[in-house]
This record gives sequence, C-alpha cells and structure tokens, in this order.
Amino acid sequence: MSEIKDIQQHPKVEIAVENFGPIAEASIDLRPLTVFIGPSNTGKTYFATLVYALHGAFNDLSHSSILSPLVESETVVDILSELLTGLTTPKGEIQEILNKLNIVERPFKLSDLSKEIRQKLGTITKDKDFFREELRNEIKNCFDLNSISKLMRLTGEQHNKLIVLLKVDERIQAYWRISLRYSEAEVDLDNFLFSLDSPTYDDMILLPKGWSASGELLVDDNRVLIRNFDYPLAQSRYYLPAARSGIMQSHRIIASSLVKQATRVGMERSSELPTMSGIMADFIERIILYEEGKVSNDEMKHLAETLESDVLAGQILLKPTPSGYPDFRYRPHGIEEDIRLNQTSSMVSELAPLVLFLRSLVNPGDTLIIEEPEAHLHPGAQADMAVILARLVRAGVKVIITTHSDWMLQEIGNLIRAGELEKVGKEVSNLPISLQEEDVGVWHFQKSGKVEEIPYDRINGVEPMEYLDVAEDLYNRSARLQNRLEEVKDDSARE
Repeated sequence: MSEIKDIQQHPKVEIAVENFGPIAEASIDLRPLTVFIGPSNTGKTYFATLVYALHGAFNDLSHSSILSPLVESETVVDILSELLTGLTTPKGEIQEILNKLNIVERPFKLSDLSKEIRQKLGTITKDKDFFREELRNEIKNCFDLNSISKLMRLTGEQHNKLIVLLKVDERIQAYWRISLRYSEAEVDLDNFLFSLDSPTYDDMILLPKGWSASGELLVDDNRVLIRNFDYPLAQSRYYLPAARSGIMQSHRIIASSLVKQATRVGMERSSELPTMSGIMADFIERIILYEEGKVSNDEMKHLAETLESDVLAGQILLKPTPSGYPDFRYRPHGIEEDIRLNQTSSMVSELAPLVLFLRSLVNPGDTLIIEEPEAHLHPGAQADMAVILARLVRAGVKVIITTHSDWMLQEIGNLIRAGELEKVGKEVSNLPISLQEEDVGVWHFQKSGKVEEIPYDRINGVEPMEYLDVAEDLYNRSARLQNRLEEVKDDSARE
C-alpha cells in the first residue's frame, strides 16, 4: 500500500504552556502528523507559531542533544574545550574522553564524563545566556511583538505568569528540558538539563552520532584543543501561513513596496514603518528568492507532482524574467497557455506555495506547518489533501496543521482505519496510503482555554463531538423545516 518509505524515528518532543495567549493550559507532544482543531480564536495559530519559534531558537527539535541550540556558532567547540581544560582529572582520563569524541558511529553521552566534568558542564551551560536570548528573540520575532508579556493570558485585571516548557525524550530516556517563565517583573529561563544524582540522565546524549571533532591535549599548559567540528545538519522548518493565497497573488507588489521603503527617501517619508511577523517574513523571503531545483529530492518532487495532478489538475510553473524575479504561472491540463496566479482561482494560489516548497525546499526530517490546508478547496479536494499530508508523513516530513475541515478529519480517520487493516496484513484498494494510530495526534482547542487530545475511535475517527453535534442540529433543523413545508402544502391543498 505504501510506496514511500516508512516514517523516520525521532525523539519525542512535548511542549506545555500555561497562560499563553488564549490558551490557559496545554501539553502537546508532536507526532509525525499533528492536527490542531477547534473554534476560531482559541490558540491554534498561537501554538503553531510557538512550535516554529522553538524550532528556530533551538536549531531543530529533533536532535536529542542539549548542545544542539548552539551548533550554528563556535560555541560548542568553546564549551567542550573549556569543559576539559584545567581539570584535576588525570590526563589519561581526559585523553580517553577525547578518543570517544572522535568516534562518529556512537553518540557522546553524559555518562562518558566524570562527575567533576559533569558539574562543570552544569555551571557552564547555566552561565551561558544563549538559551534565554535566543528563545526570547525568536518568540518576539515570530509573533511580531516588542515584549513577550503581550502573550500572557489576561484574567480580569491580573496578568498571570506565562510558562513554556519544552521536553525532549526518547522512549523512557529524558534528554533535556527548557522552561521559560515570564511575568511583568521578570523573565526566568530554567535549563534543568540533568541531575547528577539521578540515573535517569546517565545516558543523556550531549552530541549525537554522525558528528566528529578532532581533539588533542596540549601537554605544555594542560589545555584541550578541539577543532574541525562537524555537526549533523539541523533539519529545517517551514510555515505556510493562512494568508498565503493573497501573498502569492500580490507578492511582486509587496516586494516592490518594500524595496521603495528601504531607500533613504522612503525611510524619511515613513514616520513609522509597519512590521510583519518573522513567520510572514520568512515565507515572503522564500517566495522572492525561490530557485527551481535548489534542493533535489525525488520523494518530495513526486509528492509535488501528485498534488498538481490529483488536486490542482495543472502545473505550477516558474517563468524566467529579465530581472531575475520569480514569475509564477499556472498551466491547466490540456491547455497550452500559462495563467498568472493573480488570474487563477484562489485554490490554485492557495496550493501553489505548497507545490513550490515540496519541489525545491522541503526534505525528509524537516518540519512543515500549514495553516488551514483545506482553504478554498472543494470537499473532495479536502479529502485528497488529507492523503497528500499522509504521503508527506510517510516520506519522513513532520507535519503540523491547523484545520476546521470535517472532510479532512474524516479522511484522516479513514487512513488510520486503513493502517489498522495494514497491521493485520489486509490491504485497502481504494486508499493508496495509510497512517498508524500512534503517528497521529489530534488536539482540540476550546473557548475555555483548555487543550485536550481527541483519541482515535474506530467508529468516530478523530472528529470532535461538536462536529457531530453540528451535523445533528443541521439534520434536525432540516427535518423540521421539511415537515413544516409538508404541513403548509397539505393546508394549501385542503383550501
């Protein structure tokens, strides 16, 4: 049934918040397919934005390493060198540690260090301000805020303390945890990475396998030199915002306006320059700088082609221009003429960025967040979109969506049912792909501010009861109106 490879295995990532925007309380662990549903203004976009911010602040949420937030600079090399320099630990033990650093085939664990070195590591990481500043800046950037305090949930006249907790685990192994607590008076970032007296953290991974470093002990002054650091590339994050249709139809105008404002005259004429969220800026930048074939991944290209053929019934094309600025067109099947996106249906401009991202940006292991992938789609196309998302998940992409679509949820339930049959060796001919129950998490955001998981049910699938209630109310209303019309018809006939 599944022509694409199975889902990649990653550490479990759990994000918990309290008093975060409209969310009073939530504790969500990210699955290969994570779905946020619920009424408007209940925090779905808030939480999706937070995931994007955390991914950026900690340089990928899939690395089970407490040092992974620091890999984009020389900080990792500095920390390791500082950690092993000037210790009372015998040189033979330090050399043994350096030998383990050079083994690419195995991860480097906390248990590879002595108790003295572990204590020094705790002091070093606690004193570093990278975690706090990176997280604060990324959250403010993604939410387009001057202060994180704006995210605190209001209760009457009182501001509550905002709490964001990030945990990364694998099986029963806890790797690292970061807790941000924000009040009007202070910002407190707890990096409670490990407890020296707890065996739970003995095998906590400091650096995963696949990286390499050349370390040597300088005998003359008892210093350690670590160089040629090679860390596994962090996976990327992508966010398709709800406003993508309008952006795709007008991005040339947006870019032109930004360029004019960037001139000295433009700056002088603008007394107060408007700003946009980091998410929107990232999206627009990727569209403006888009290059065809920048990343070649056959699986993603195949999925882009499937989306074009099964849903769009046409191709998204990139036309060269003298200026080098991307000009995107749509060519329906069976027609030779290309159509500008601002002349196409909203469905085409809505799905065009997803096609483009899959064709040249997204790779297995990346995180792809999509707001309302069903927007502007016919109900049948919404069900097709659920299959596209399942294909992405089976290809190894971590997918997070916000949705109001009952049709998509119904199809996701069907894909899980197909996965149940697949487990017992039965195939379903009318579905080309399946999902496993454990790989899907559906989270219900509510007006009360509570977020609860909707567990899969073989009868109801993953739909919330409120959807069923709405369907029942509509049916009852229809039945009453029909009965009333029949009564009126009978009365008219008697007259």
